[in-house]
Amino acid sequence: MTLARRTVRSVGWNAAANAVKTLILLARSILLARWLPVAVFGVYGGADALVSLTVTAAAFGMGGAFLHRNPHTADEGQAAAVHFTLKLGFTAVWALLMLGGAWRFTGGADRLALSVLVLANAGLQLAQTPQLIYQRRVEHRRLALNDLAGVLLGTLAALALAWRGHALWALLAVDLAMMAAALVGLYLWRPVWRPRLVWAPQAMRYFLRFGRRNFTAVALWQALDRVDDLWTRLFLGEVALGYYSRAYRFAIYPRLLFANPLNAVATGLYAALHADRPRLSRAFMQTNGLLVRLGFWAAGGLALVAPEFISLVLGEKWLPMLDAFRLMLLFTLLDPLKLTIANLFVAVGRPEQAARVRAVQLAALLLGLFTLGSRWGITGVALAVNLMLLLGIGLLLWLARAHVDFSLTRLFVVPLAALALGAGLAWAGLAAFGGEGLGLALTAVFKLLFFSLGYLLLIFLLERRQTLELLRALRRAVLPERHL
Repeated sequence: MTLARRTVRSVGWNAAANAVKTLILLARSILLARWLPVAVFGVYGGADALVSLTVTAAAFGMGGAFLHRNPHTADEGQAAAVHFTLKLGFTAVWALLMLGGAWRFTGGADRLALSVLVLANAGLQLAQTPQLIYQRRVEHRRLALNDLAGVLLGTLAALALAWRGHALWALLAVDLAMMAAALVGLYLWRPVWRPRLVWAPQAMRYFLRFGRRNFTAVALWQALDRVDDLWTRLFLGEVALGYYSRAYRFAIYPRLLFANPLNAVATGLYAALHADRPRLSRAFMQTNGLLVRLGFWAAGGLALVAPEFISLVLGEKWLPMLDAFRLMLLFTLLDPLKLTIANLFVAVGRPEQAARVRAVQLAALLLGLFTLGSRWGITGVALAVNLMLLLGIGLLLWLARAHVDFSLTRLFVVPLAALALGAGLAWAGLAAFGGEGLGLALTAVFKLLFFSLGYLLLIFLLERRQTLELLRALRRAVLPERHL
């Protein structure tokens, strides 16, 4: 199967699984938000932020070394054994240190949450080697199905525990289910690779050298992604983090639906094309152009109906997160673009470029948290995160020009115009049909309908040729060739 067909089929499997998974996750998040107290989300969110920040030490950036095409990774089986051997040692040390710290410095619900999350993440780390094999081959069917199985299992466990009143365990059960699904699905059921230990000093030095360069970028990415949660927990409290974490959770659903399938495939695709600049540039533009257009549509529509969504679906107790929720939609709209550019740097063997940008972003984020977050609470935190993101994307795009050719005008002008048209048409259409006196449900329906009509119509009119070319390319990649 050609790289193009493998890529499109991988995106297809990821997209199909993500569509189902997103619906399940949305239903689970809604029910848990309605059933559980706000504070329990803060306890879980604080522990999860700390584990996510430190688990990068267990990974040590070695996944990028495995994906990068190099003589030391030419033998896939040998490279996988080297990666697993190193990961086992790093993960064991990290888990022991974290468990010791949890039992020495915390107690009660915080200790329980940290201990369970450390064990769950340790298991997920050990499942990374077969995941990387599938990513390297740009074959994502097993990964998509395995991820979906973990979501289903976690949802059933979480809802059952929440219904019986076990609030914190309902959230922790999700992580345990994902770990179980990964280990069983990748190591016990028709495994693509069987674990084995190997001692190969030269290959290990390559993994550690590349990992050291990639580790800084990954650690900084995790810090950018989670330090706002940790700061909110420490300085604003568990209730504030409960609101902020749910604002983020519901804001990322457009990313889960549209961006994750593309980003999951992008690293392997970029790595396969890293020596062919024209094809790499074309893949970069197509991937990010699609991300931007889908992201603007989904996030723009959700921002318009945010008040109705919170009141009708989550309940009045979550209204304090409205402003933060709308601001986080901007973050989740542009964050996938940041990730796919970082994937490009890994694919071309220059992960340190992303690390330098993330160091600047982290400094800007910390400054924003202590100035804006201290003054305006979770709204200020969300604003600081958005400013950090815009700074980072600008720097990353500037550095990316050394590796790919792209046009900012082609990426952003049309979707921005469509976003403005859709929003204007939504408010005009709502006013024409009676304004917000229609009730919450009908108001939301009219907003989404008119926004989508204006947005999609302008996209098609201005980019009709590109849209049809993309559809033809997808058809050629997916359908088998006809032999006459």
